[in-house]
Order: sequence, then structure tokens, then C-alpha cells
Amino acid sequence: MPTTVRLRYRPAARIRAILGPDLSGVRQSLVALGLNSTTSLVAGGFLGSITSTFEALPGLLVLVPAAIGLRGNIFGAFGNRISTTIHSGTFRLSARPDSVLGQNVLAAGILTLVMSVVLAVAAKSIAVALGIAETISVLDLAVISVIGGVLASVVVLAATLGLARGAVRYGWDLDNVTAPLVSTLGDVLTLPALFLGTFLVGIHLVTPLLGALLIAASVAALFVGLRSKMNLLPRIVTESLPILTVAGCVSATAGILLEKRFASFALFPALLVLVPAQLSSSGALGGILSSRLSSKIHLGVIVPAPVPPRPAREDLAYVFALTVPVFAFNGLGAHLVGRLLGHASPGALTMVGASLLGGWAAMLFVLALAYYGTILAVRGGVDPDTYGIPVVSSSVDLIGAFTLILAIVLLGIG
Repeated sequence: MPTTVRLRYRPAARIRAILGPDLSGVRQSLVALGLNSTTSLVAGGFLGSITSTFEALPGLLVLVPAAIGLRGNIFGAFGNRISTTIHSGTFRLSARPDSVLGQNVLAAGILTLVMSVVLAVAAKSIAVALGIAETISVLDLAVISVIGGVLASVVVLAATLGLARGAVRYGWDLDNVTAPLVSTLGDVLTLPALFLGTFLVGIHLVTPLLGALLIAASVAALFVGLRSKMNLLPRIVTESLPILTVAGCVSATAGILLEKRFASFALFPALLVLVPAQLSSSGALGGILSSRLSSKIHLGVIVPAPVPPRPAREDLAYVFALTVPVFAFNGLGAHLVGRLLGHASPGALTMVGASLLGGWAAMLFVLALAYYGTILAVRGGVDPDTYGIPVVSSSVDLIGAFTLILAIVLLGIG
């Protein structure tokens, strides 16, 4: 009899073991991820409403995933670095430019300017190389990318600073909330910000001149960042630029994949509503894992090893357990939002199935990448806080788009 009782309750005990003793952390993650999914569905609805803009400005759709991801990459890494200093007890709230917080703010501004121009060049190059005809010019893309990037980044920066203040005052764990909330704001703000930037395109003489001035400003900002005498700013900029550039190119390639397969979403436009939520949730989950692993490595809880040690396995299981409610919510939410906007849907159960199947396939890749990417960063002598989230989120844009399309095919949708 005692054995039977133990067996009966073993699943519940197993779930508690996966989620760990910190139930407040679970609640924080689920609230942040739920908000992330909700706003991403709103972004998906907005995406479907500006298709005429994409038709009028060929090549712009290639920029969109990279521009959205840039916000999460820059400010997710920002939050990671602040989280580590909070965990280690070295963080202080200070408005001084040479403080830890001040240097991170300066780095975020510089990287926003520089990488917005880099993404414009990358989007143009990739679109031309892969045969998208009559793409708009690099200067046009630079205007849209920089103006949209700056507008969105101001709000995301304010939110990130608010999270840091809340972490100090109320004991929030930034590892659990920064990635999903930054992804949330990146999704919901970047598309409208880019759309506003398109109104500055096509103005005779003004657009080319503005584009040239913005490129010159980004070069000047880069020079200031690299030549600064501050102790952190040059390092953050130097370490961030290569990985952000690679991440942006990978995300732009994901934009090509979506554009090339856009016809697959034509029969059931509700699937298009699912795309931002699917990619954002995968990136946010991977960001949570990267943040937790990075903090534990900095604190000496996890020793980098080819086989994940027990604390790392617990984090892997914890994050994968979160995928069930998150992707189920995405599928059902995309169905409801699609129907609300008058878009055809293959049905609620089919949408949930596509979201779960595509999400789980993407997450198997994300979990491995988050762990081994963090390990490689440590062994390469670079800060895993700076590299973890960009590596995961950019890869998720491409892998997530591929696995969602694969799930659609496997389920026979359309």
C-alpha cells in the first residue's frame, strides 16, 4: 500500500522538482511570457494590416524580423549584465555616465544607431542576392531602420531601467522577466515605429540627405564607443557588434524565408498572426534559460562542461515545462485574434497543434544552443551575458519560422 501511494503522487512530485522551490520565479516567468505572447499576437494583427506597405516598399519585410530582434538582443543583453551585477551584489542605481548602469545605457544607444544601419545594409544585400526585385535603396532602408529603431528603443530602454529599479526595490529576478518583457516591447513597438519611419521615404532630396546624416551619426557614435576611456563601454560595444551583426543577418534570412513562403499563409491568414508570437516566445524562453545559466556560471553554481551538470539540467527542464502553456496559448490566441479580424483559420485545435509542434521542435534546438552557446562564450573569454540572448533569439527567428512551416505541412494545413 505505501508503495502504491508513492507511485500515485510521483507525477506531482516530479513537476515540483522540475519547477523548483522558487514558485515566485515560476509566476514571474509565466506572467512575463503571457504578456509577451499577448502583445506579440497584437503585433501579428498589425503585421497583417500593413501588407500594402510591404508591397509598396519591396525589401522592407526582410528588415522586419531583424529589426524586431535587435531590440531584444540589445536590451536583453543589457538586462542580463545588470542582473548579474545585482546577483553578485555590485549593482548600484546611479545616473552617472561612468557608472555600470550609465555605461550600459550609453552602449545600448550606440549599438542601436550602429546596428540599425548595419541591418539596413544587410537587408538590402540579402534581398538582392536572393532575387527580390526592385528593392528600395540602402538609404531608404537606413532611414526606416534608424528612425524606427530609435523610437522603439527609447521606450524599451525606459522599461528596462524600470525593471532594474524594481529588481533592486522589490527583489524581482531579472533572469526570469527581462527577456520576455523586452521581447514583448520589441514586438509591439518596432512594427509601428518602422511604419512611422516609412513616411520619411520617397521625399525628393530629403530622404537621401537624412539617410546619409543618420549613417554619419552612427559612424561617429561607433568611434566614441570604441575610443572611450570608460572601463565597460568599449568592451560592451566591441563584444556586441560581431554577434549582433551575425544575429541580424540570420534574422533577415528568416524574413526571406517568410516572404518566399508567404503563399502558405494566404489560405489561412490567422497563421500569419501566429508568426510573431511563435518566434518571440521561443526567443523569450531561450532568453530566460540563457539568463539563468549565465548568472549561475558567474556565481560558480554551474561549472562549464560538455554534459550539463545537475543545476543546468534543472534549468533546461524548467524552461521546457513552460513551453506547454505558452505555445498552447499562442495557438488559441492566434485563432481568436484572426477570427476577430476576419481572417480565416484552420480551427482552434489545429492552430494549437501547429503552435505546439512547431514550438517544441524549435525549443529542442534552442535549449541546446542556449547551454552550449553560454559554455562556448565562457571558454572563449567573452561575457555570456552579452552573447547568450542574441545567439538564441536570432537563431530562433530562422529555426522558428522553419519549424512552424514544417508543422503546417505535417498537419496538412492548406
